[in-house]
Amino acid sequence: MILGITQPKKQHHHTHSMSRSYIFSSESVGEGHPDKVCDTISDAILDACLAQDPMSRVACETYAKSNIVVVGGEITTKAKFDYNDIIRKAIREIGYHNTDDVFHADTVFINNIITAQSPDIAQGVDAKKATGKKTAEQGAGDQGLMFGYACNETPELMPAPIMYAHRLGRELTRLRKSGAAKWLRPDAKSQVSVEYVDGKPTRIVNVVISTQHAEGISHKEIEKFCIEKVIKKVLPAKMLTKQTEFLINPTGRFVIGGPQGDTGLTGRKIIVDTYGGMGRHGGGAFSGKDPTKVDRSAAYMGRYVAKNVVAAGLAARCEVQFAYAIGYPDPVSIHIDTFGTATVPEEAIQTAVKKTFGFKPAEIISQLKLRRPIYSKTTNYGHFGKNHADITWEKTDKAAVLKKAALAAAGLKNGAKKSSKRR
Repeated sequence: MILGITQPKKQHHHTHSMSRSYIFSSESVGEGHPDKVCDTISDAILDACLAQDPMSRVACETYAKSNIVVVGGEITTKAKFDYNDIIRKAIREIGYHNTDDVFHADTVFINNIITAQSPDIAQGVDAKKATGKKTAEQGAGDQGLMFGYACNETPELMPAPIMYAHRLGRELTRLRKSGAAKWLRPDAKSQVSVEYVDGKPTRIVNVVISTQHAEGISHKEIEKFCIEKVIKKVLPAKMLTKQTEFLINPTGRFVIGGPQGDTGLTGRKIIVDTYGGMGRHGGGAFSGKDPTKVDRSAAYMGRYVAKNVVAAGLAARCEVQFAYAIGYPDPVSIHIDTFGTATVPEEAIQTAVKKTFGFKPAEIISQLKLRRPIYSKTTNYGHFGKNHADITWEKTDKAAVLKKAALAAAGLKNGAKKSSKRR
């Protein structure tokens, strides 16, 4: 059905006379960016809850401005800890402990307005019967739609622009925390624009880095440092050309940063957290939410599925969409799009996916082992594309099973001959 529409696209890949090129840009932000400060605090509180009580229900929102942090939200947990202690520690680890900071780990005022989860929401999520509730199973913690995405542009099976932007941010932070550049301060942003020819990333057109810095360092020094020690160290040399433009601290000065310069809020960097604008987004944020919240867990599941589809060689690009109803366990819809890159019919992939994975919230939680204090590892430089044992949704352990199921589904539908030809 979908394959019929996308057929012409395939043919044009083989006609060399017409190569289509476009530029796609993605951004990343450093740990000291005000919104990320808030995400970091929210996830630190979530982890503190899960470390003691894996069944904690957490929805923690943080607001930061000047020397004030406000935490609010709904938390139901048996865990006992000092909230202020967790918050100050998170701010200190980010690096806000310099004497010239208005926003400082030791002196920030903390306002805590956290309450328990609403009993009306709780009864929808709880794995037990309730009046008017359709099922006694654990339901989704909210309605909504979530997307997962993967493509074969980078070893991480992530889009190139966002991976490159994250690399820059990660390296800046590494250099700052190692003391290699004493003038570096926590707030930073990066952006990379990549030219695509016939759907493949070919070169980096420009790179933007804005980093907060201490008083008294020249713009020239910052520029040289960012180009030599950051950009040229972490971006693929073959993607950088003589024409690549570097824009470093383009305003000329960035001394006032972090929550002093700009207000921070949890959940405002959802594109940085996901695919840099490549692939669609359902709008739900991640940080501060326990895994009964499908905004987070189903988006992780979508990534797991899409990555395994691409790893199995079933498609070069894959996007998965789920939608849920609050209190109801099964997704109300599952949709897979391979943008005309599928090697077997898309219906066969969809059949295989439904056979290989479970999409009820309780199944997602157990498949990905989400009731652990692992969320602080996800907060910065994207929730996807990381190689870490605790980040289960990046594993490609289902690729072989999925491929087998997809080939079987294709064979049953179209006769084995046809499916082997399409491979």
